[in-house]
Amino acid sequence: MESWVRFLVLFLACLLPGLVESRIRHYKFNVVLKNTTRLCSTKPIVTINGRFPGPTLYAREDDTVLVKVTNHVKYNVSIHWHGVRQLQTGWADGPAYITQCPIPPGQSYVYNFTITGQRGTLLWHAHILWLRATVHGALVILPKRGVPYPFPAPHKEVNVILAEWWKSDTEAVINQALSSGVAPNVSDAHTINGHPGSVANCSSQGGFTLPVEKGKTYLLRIINAALNEELFFKIAGHKLTIVEVDATYVKPFKTDTIVIAPGQTTNALITANQNSGKYLVAASPFMDSPIAVDNLTATATLHYSGTLATTPTTLTNPPPQNATQVANNFINSLKSLNSKKFPAKVPLKIDHNLLFTVGLGINPCPTCKAGNGSRVVASVNNVTFVMPTTALLQAHVFNISGVFTTDFPGNPPNTFNFSGGPSANASMATTNGTKLYRLAYNSTVQLVLQDTGTIAPENHPVHLHGYNFYAVGRGVGNYNPKKDPKKFNLVDPVERNTVGVPSGGWAAIRFQADNPGVWFLHCHLEVHTTWGLKMAFLVDNGKGPNESILPPPSDLPKC
Repeated sequence: MESWVRFLVLFLACLLPGLVESRIRHYKFNVVLKNTTRLCSTKPIVTINGRFPGPTLYAREDDTVLVKVTNHVKYNVSIHWHGVRQLQTGWADGPAYITQCPIPPGQSYVYNFTITGQRGTLLWHAHILWLRATVHGALVILPKRGVPYPFPAPHKEVNVILAEWWKSDTEAVINQALSSGVAPNVSDAHTINGHPGSVANCSSQGGFTLPVEKGKTYLLRIINAALNEELFFKIAGHKLTIVEVDATYVKPFKTDTIVIAPGQTTNALITANQNSGKYLVAASPFMDSPIAVDNLTATATLHYSGTLATTPTTLTNPPPQNATQVANNFINSLKSLNSKKFPAKVPLKIDHNLLFTVGLGINPCPTCKAGNGSRVVASVNNVTFVMPTTALLQAHVFNISGVFTTDFPGNPPNTFNFSGGPSANASMATTNGTKLYRLAYNSTVQLVLQDTGTIAPENHPVHLHGYNFYAVGRGVGNYNPKKDPKKFNLVDPVERNTVGVPSGGWAAIRFQADNPGVWFLHCHLEVHTTWGLKMAFLVDNGKGPNESILPPPSDLPKC
């Protein structure tokens, strides 16, 4: 019977292709432990289906995706489909205690969402504790069938997932840091598709190999799934043509180095146009503040077909760790395609003009001996976010009182020299709260994210759930509301879901609140999220069912 149904669907697809345009795609994600060896050391890690990185989820634009996640480990689990708009389907977004209660051990939940008006590279990852260190993978959205890319079709497409590896259990790493009040240990290595590459003191450690044929062009879908580090990525002897970031097309440009923050994706074309041989692929940290990072470069190999394994590899030097100009050159080159088919619809009239400071602070902690009675915290507008024990979206939809308030400040409570060092007006202490900022449906928002140097200036990759936004401006120092907007790009700014707030500077974004629900905004450096650099927007329903959040699914986990 099943074969007849399949035959009928295929027959209809050939006969009436317009009627069978989108489809339903089913995936099964089993959350399981897997003993894994890296850096000549073995430990059990949390994985999806026993794989690190996890399986790639493929879909086409307008497909509906159903992922049944079954939890077989001791931790509570939730999965976030990073960058998927989740129009009206906030229940499937995934951040624990924001849009859902997590999936308890031994239970399942089906994430059910439709990919509307999006195509390109995104990622999925765990969104609870530090589990996304190993629970992550690529989410590849192909264009509708028959719709070409707005760039030359590649010979082949390859996922390149960048991440971090700790020899220790990552949950133990962050728990020890939280109990002591100080920063957690940095990772022991970076990885490319799960492998660090050549590492001193571990000769058995292999690396990822990317086979290429001379003259052919390849599309690299590059994903930064690292917990805490922005990365440079380059390939010896080859230029990369950038065609997309965060699943939005950009005006193509050539570069030899990309910078990519946790949560960001970059699609790059590479043509195998050099002499046959082996060429080094390198992923190294970008940090332009005096903050400790894992300084180990992950390596892989671009291998031309017919090249002997004994052939020496052509090397490349990664940029210096603090190469701010290299990063700026890349970021400033990103422009929306802004074509007739893919226009940049930048909001010009603004309803909410917001300024959020993002940075670190210090609060009292009598039990934190390593922190001398204090602990490092992080905040947005001086509010360190307190995670609720009931999911915010459930509290909103079911009118459960006492879970959150809607008095998140639209501007900093104290004005001081934000990007300067400690000053008399700049309190190290923060306030605690579960505060949301309320937006009417379809209202327009300009949000300026301002880094603070109260403890140390630092680059913050800030991710907004449920939306794409336009990055209309950025600068160093304190944002000037009179002068800086005159320099905004309102014609073809890059469209993203995760934006880097420059160290000691600011970034301005604009979006239209056309997706009802509760949507998380947070730094995608996991340590900062853990410390409280997060908040959420509550977007009210509009008029009628098409502008309202859908009812919750029957299998939604309970807290």
